[in-house]
Amino acid sequence: MGAEGAGEQHVADLPAGVAPQAWQRLKPHVRNFLHGVIRKKRPNMQQLPIELAREAYALGSCVLEPEPPALARVQDLALPRRDGSAMRARLYATHAAEQGILPVVVYSHGGGFVVGSIDTHDVLCRRLCHASGCAVVSVDYRLAPEHKFPAAFDDCWDSVQWLAQHAATWGLDASRMAVGGDSAGGTLAAACAVRAAQHGLPLRLQLLFYPGMQAAPLTPSRTLYGNGFLLTEAQIQWMFHSCVRDAADFADWRFAPLHADDVSGVAPLWLGLAECDPIVDDSLLWADKLRAAGVAVEVELYHGVVHEFIKLGRIMPEAQQALQDASQALRKALQP
Repeated sequence: MGAEGAGEQHVADLPAGVAPQAWQRLKPHVRNFLHGVIRKKRPNMQQLPIELAREAYALGSCVLEPEPPALARVQDLALPRRDGSAMRARLYATHAAEQGILPVVVYSHGGGFVVGSIDTHDVLCRRLCHASGCAVVSVDYRLAPEHKFPAAFDDCWDSVQWLAQHAATWGLDASRMAVGGDSAGGTLAAACAVRAAQHGLPLRLQLLFYPGMQAAPLTPSRTLYGNGFLLTEAQIQWMFHSCVRDAADFADWRFAPLHADDVSGVAPLWLGLAECDPIVDDSLLWADKLRAAGVAVEVELYHGVVHEFIKLGRIMPEAQQALQDASQALRKALQP
C-alpha cells in the first residue's frame, strides 16, 4: 500500500469526532501508535476507579521509554510539608555529594493531578539528570481527589522552599536552582515560579513540557485535538473536576497560572510542546504572557507528536531530541 493509501486507511479507522485534517498532521509513526491504542479499546482512564486508573497509568508509564542510564547517586528523601508530615522525593545526581556541588531542578511529575508518581517518572528524571549533568529532585506531591487543590501546589512549593534552604546538605547549589515538570507537573512548576518571584526566591529557569495553563475557555487546539490524540477533553475535564474544591478554584493562578496578575520577574521559560496536543494553545498563551512581561522565553514545538511524547522515546525519536534540547537549556541556565 502506498503512502496515500496508508493515510486513507488511517482516516477510515478514525474514532468518532476526530477531524481528518488534524489526524493527518501526525507523523506516520505517531499515527501508527495511536491507531494501535485505538484498536486495543481499553477502558478510558476516567471510567475506572481511581486506584485502578493509577495502577493502569503506572503499568504503562515506562513501557515505551528507553533504558534508563546508570547514575552515581539515586536517593529517596523525606521532605517536610508545612503541616509537619513527610513527603516522598527522589534525588538523582551524576556524582556523589563529596565530589562537588551540583545545580538542581525540582521536578513535578505529570498525571493530571490524579495519577502519576516519582516512580512513573523515574526513567525520565534519570535521563534528564544524565543528559544535563544537573541534579534532579522529583517530588511525590499529593494527588486528587483525596487531596483537593491546593494540596499539590503546596507540596511542590514547600519542596522548592525547603531545598532553597537546605540544598547544601545534599551537595546541591541553591543559587543554581530551576523548576520543571511535564503536563500537570509543568503547571505546578510554573505556579512555583510565580510564587518564587513573589517571595524573592531566585530561580534560574522554568523547564516545562506541555503544561496546562487554564481550565477555560476552550482553545482551538482543545477542540481540534480533544478526541483521539492520547489526551482527550473528557480526561481533561475529569482531571480538573477531580482536583478542584469548587468553581472558584479554576480561576486561581496556583491552579491556572495564566490567571496570575503579575508575572514580571519570574524565571525564564523553556517550553517543549507537542503540536498535536489539546493543550498546546494554553501553553503558548503562557509563553505570550511572559514575553509581554519582559521574561526571556524559548519555545520548542515538536511537530506531528502528541501529549506525553517525552515518555515515549522507544517509538518517538522526537522525545530524545526534546530531552537534548531541555538539557541544553538547563546547562545554559544553571552554569556558574
